[in-house]
Amino acid sequence: MKWYEREIEEVEKMTRSHFSSGLTEEEAKKRLKQFGQNKLDEGETVPAFFLFLAQFKDFMVIVLLVATLISGLLGEYIDAITIILIVLLNGVLGFIQERKAEKSLAALKELSAPQMMILRDGEWVKVPSTEVVTGDIVKVTSGDRVGADIRIIESKGLRIEESALTGESVPVQKTQDAPSGEDLSVGDQENMAFMGTMVTQGSGIGVIVATGMKTEMGKIAHLLQSAETMVTPLQRKLEQLGKVLILVALFLTALVVLIGVYQGHDAYIMFLAGVSLAVAAIPEGLPAIVTVALALGVQRMIKRKAIVRKLPAVETLGCASVICSDKTGTLTQNKMTVTNLWSGGRTWEVSGTGYEPKGDFYGNGKKLNLQTEKTLKQLLTFGALCNNARIVTSEVKEGLLQKTKLEYTINGDPTEGALIVSAEKAGINRESLEINYKIIEEFPFESTRKMMSVVVERSKDGKRFVVTKGAPDVLLSRSSHILWEERQQTLTPQREAAVNRSIEDLASQALRTIAIAYKEIDKAANIATEAAVESNLTFIGLQGMIDPPRPEVKASILECREAGIKTVMITGDHIITAQAIAKQLNILPTHGKIMDGNTLAKMSVTDLEEVVDDIYVYARVSPEHKLKIVKALQAKGHIVAMTGDGVNDAPAIKAANIGVAMGITGTDVAKEASSLVLSDDNFATIKAAINEGRNIYDNIRKFIRYMLASNVGEILVMLFAMMLGMPLPLVAIQILWINLVTDGLPAMALGLDQAEGDVMKRKPRHPMESVFARGLAWKIVSRGFMIGVVTLIAFWLTLSQHPDDLMRAQSVAFATLVMAQLIHVFDCRSEHSVFHRNPFQNIYLVIAVLSSTALMLVVMYFPPLQPVFHTVGLNVREWLLVLGMASIPTIALAGFHLFKRK
Repeated sequence: MKWYEREIEEVEKMTRSHFSSGLTEEEAKKRLKQFGQNKLDEGETVPAFFLFLAQFKDFMVIVLLVATLISGLLGEYIDAITIILIVLLNGVLGFIQERKAEKSLAALKELSAPQMMILRDGEWVKVPSTEVVTGDIVKVTSGDRVGADIRIIESKGLRIEESALTGESVPVQKTQDAPSGEDLSVGDQENMAFMGTMVTQGSGIGVIVATGMKTEMGKIAHLLQSAETMVTPLQRKLEQLGKVLILVALFLTALVVLIGVYQGHDAYIMFLAGVSLAVAAIPEGLPAIVTVALALGVQRMIKRKAIVRKLPAVETLGCASVICSDKTGTLTQNKMTVTNLWSGGRTWEVSGTGYEPKGDFYGNGKKLNLQTEKTLKQLLTFGALCNNARIVTSEVKEGLLQKTKLEYTINGDPTEGALIVSAEKAGINRESLEINYKIIEEFPFESTRKMMSVVVERSKDGKRFVVTKGAPDVLLSRSSHILWEERQQTLTPQREAAVNRSIEDLASQALRTIAIAYKEIDKAANIATEAAVESNLTFIGLQGMIDPPRPEVKASILECREAGIKTVMITGDHIITAQAIAKQLNILPTHGKIMDGNTLAKMSVTDLEEVVDDIYVYARVSPEHKLKIVKALQAKGHIVAMTGDGVNDAPAIKAANIGVAMGITGTDVAKEASSLVLSDDNFATIKAAINEGRNIYDNIRKFIRYMLASNVGEILVMLFAMMLGMPLPLVAIQILWINLVTDGLPAMALGLDQAEGDVMKRKPRHPMESVFARGLAWKIVSRGFMIGVVTLIAFWLTLSQHPDDLMRAQSVAFATLVMAQLIHVFDCRSEHSVFHRNPFQNIYLVIAVLSSTALMLVVMYFPPLQPVFHTVGLNVREWLLVLGMASIPTIALAGFHLFKRK
């Protein structure tokens, strides 16, 4: 039902209500029983126990459990216990993250007002908001949160802040009259008040026309329930990797066992060796190392003011190709600020942003001495006099040293707050005004008049003035004079034309203009009505204001563009404002297009797909529109990051590949639906998250490269030995030891590796890119092949010299394989060669390699462990062979890259 189109009398009949007396208590109870309570549904929730069990359905988890069974059969109980702990840890982490996500609808419910003033049986009473029903007559005043959707039937200067619902930063003036036009967006329905919005000024009476899930807020709750949570690229890649690894493991294990038995080896020994190789081929430490790498990335992000709520979120943001950013509070400060002033043919600029009363005034590029600028001071003084806002200061502590800093906020309407702040910048504060001027009468702002007036008396001489502020065109029509060249002069058509030109000029800059006028009156003058005082005014000038962009955003958008990431601005503001902000931030290129909500509403997702890549700004959009934009971009193959702070952003935040919420200005709903929360509301932090995300993915590729190349080397040395009819170069316990200890520490240290210099110069990865893309598969196979060959050669040479000492030859093969892997780990730090980066830059990796080397020496030289691991101590000549063979793969790879560059 389009209630905003209906006349008041028609609304009364359709709601079966009585505007003079309200519903009876009996009728209200009947409707409450029929239609239910005024609250938002939470949807079906999965019991905690089943949610926990669901964490163990993942393919890699099943592989881990199989590996646990194998390790247990081998008697490696420590390995089995370790694997079980990893599985449980992953399950608990996943369970906690999913439970947190379910809180988003609970946070949305909290936006409903706890009590409402209702007319029942002819008397005004307060009732819980959950018990109001359609047809109830409700009264709202400044400071109230609207508890249901209301058709306004009486408005007295009523203004409602709807940014959480529409994204519009300026409070909306409400009226009881039906607006013109059809299919109006929520932001244009001036005779409606919606659940969850806040009354900033005036008062009003209305009839409830929708409750619970039928409200606009309820529609958002439904979208939040139905929006699908996307699977992250990392989850897809690990699933692909797991499938590849288990097939390769089973095939090669079976091949080694069959060839070994065929060559005459003992079937039981070959079975143990084959099972050991299966464990080696499935790096059970991989999911744990991925989790650790992501967790460490999360810790780094917290230090950079980003709180990651879901572990894969950072990696997903690292491959984002589009950032859909809400304007209000994200790209801008959500603080109306006066930036330009005009009076009598002169213009001034004022510096400073936000509500901190610090800034300077400039004329023609030169800083002004305000003592000589009488007209400017009068414009600022009267703007602050005709005003009900107040600047509120509070002390906040920040930084490690907990230094005290003053924080400035506005109590009242943001537009009036901007006028107060501009006056304070000139040294005109509210306290001094209240001493110098006494307010005799006030006529609040009303949408029909589009102005507010006060009658004041100056203390020093007893003179009285009418001071008026409001829409420039209205004040101009009520004025007979104008301040021109610092003198009161007749408002001629030429001067009126000059005023209109200045209004158009300020509007072209997306500035909201407020006009200030006054007149001097006698003490005996009639001030009983607005009409008596708001005529024959003297037009002083204009103050132009805007919600300014955050100063750091422009550079961040440029860096994102260099990284191949498109920034799209989505806002509830008008097209002119959106276009101006987009140009200031360099979001809108020359070929870029803007689309408004009305056009978008008529398009299907399929239609939008055809043009979505050309659009950089969406204006006057609703929550449904935002969801449509995200889905269209995803259909085009983009990885979409959706940033925002309002309730209206939550469905799109949840549906996007990664949702980013603002931590300071963001609603609880947005935060709960998001994967990443920016604790400083700084768009620049998104750029840091992208950098971190890309580095984490690079590091994951590094230790996949290292671990799999090492495991390929282990499998091939066994396979080649079997094919050549040689004895076993490694026993089962040696293979398991290498896999669990030597592989694990260096791989984990790779997860701490620093980002390469070009990480933010690359284009985003293709969302369907395999984890083995860009030559990684070839690097794994070729290096694994070389490691396997040099190990087998070292084994053969030693066995040739000591044909009766198989354990010595196996010890040489064991040491060669370990050292080849530990040298190889430094190659994995770069896509190029070992010499491309400083090998000592990652101190954790150096320590890990030294630790693994020490552990190898312990099992080779500590007598009690020698029989367990089938090892003997090597002499100098044998160590020269080990180190020479282990270095060959790295030297060969470096030589290949050098030859390739030349």
